[in-house]
Amino acid sequence: MKLGIIGLPNVGKSTLFNALTNANANVANYPFCTIEPNIGVVPIRDDRLPVLANLFQSEKTVPATVEFVDIAGLVEGASQGEGLGNRFLSHIREVDALLHVVRCFEENDIAHVKNKIDAIADYRTVETELILADIEHLERRHEKVARAAKANTPEILDELEVIERLLEHLNDGRPARDFIFDSGEYDVLRHISLLTIKPEMIVANVAESDDGFSEHCLNALIDAFNSKKVIIPISSRLESEIAELPAEEQALFLDELGLECGGLTRVIRCAYELLGLLSFFTANKKEAHAWAIHRGSSAFDAAGIIHTDFQRGFIRAEVIPLDVLLEQGSLVAAREKGLVRSEGKSYVVREDDFILFRFNL
Repeated sequence: MKLGIIGLPNVGKSTLFNALTNANANVANYPFCTIEPNIGVVPIRDDRLPVLANLFQSEKTVPATVEFVDIAGLVEGASQGEGLGNRFLSHIREVDALLHVVRCFEENDIAHVKNKIDAIADYRTVETELILADIEHLERRHEKVARAAKANTPEILDELEVIERLLEHLNDGRPARDFIFDSGEYDVLRHISLLTIKPEMIVANVAESDDGFSEHCLNALIDAFNSKKVIIPISSRLESEIAELPAEEQALFLDELGLECGGLTRVIRCAYELLGLLSFFTANKKEAHAWAIHRGSSAFDAAGIIHTDFQRGFIRAEVIPLDVLLEQGSLVAAREKGLVRSEGKSYVVREDDFILFRFNL
């Protein structure tokens, strides 16, 4: 899972990136202190994974991971190269989803590029630049497809028709994710990597303590977007302070603040929901492994994520919920009680399944 962090300059993107990844990226009170993208890979913590490793006497644990890509702040005109915008935008074309950070805090020492804090206007500025970049990207594809369409190939004609409708949609100022695709049309454009077709969550960067302004700003965002957007209030500065604490103290600090979990956990949960992902698990003597897969995927699909050999020689999948397996204390005990199911290729993987794949080449 790869998430791109976007927003105007000085809204707290790199501070949030550091808090989520402990990567110590450069943070400064001026635009474009980030030139090259900051990239950090973070393991997704699951306290059951070490227990599973112990059960199988695995040599190591391999958690699922999330990769964060933090690009420089985008400004008005970024799609035409203002502020090196085109260079920055290219870094997020391949991410799975966007974390759009907007500023919901007052701080006299931190400049705002427009000298006025307005989270909704800031969001619209960045969204407009992404839409304009998509229009330019799609127009180049349109030129190429239009030339190829002279051969009257049905597939090319279909792509041309979808591109023209989508260009009209984008030119109306609407992101590609709001475009209504007919059956099969989404796959036609999957390879084009449009920015505004990516799932998106808004991270409202609020003050460390309730100062009234942050609450007002957050409520305005919720009123404007909540029916269509996932909005997560996070204090980047507070998350940075928490990240510096020893692991055993972090839980206590969060409890004192009345928070169930930290910002990283909330972001990952929302990202899994946005992208339609779930986790499944495997284990052997070598490693206990957590995997991410799209909801609705089959056991055959899951086998291919692990290794193509698992798919080619697929015989069956032995499946048991992870928590049930851990309660039983061993796979042998679970089998004796008839708790391990034998499933075929078409079995739809469920959240937190433990799967043992049987295959033969």
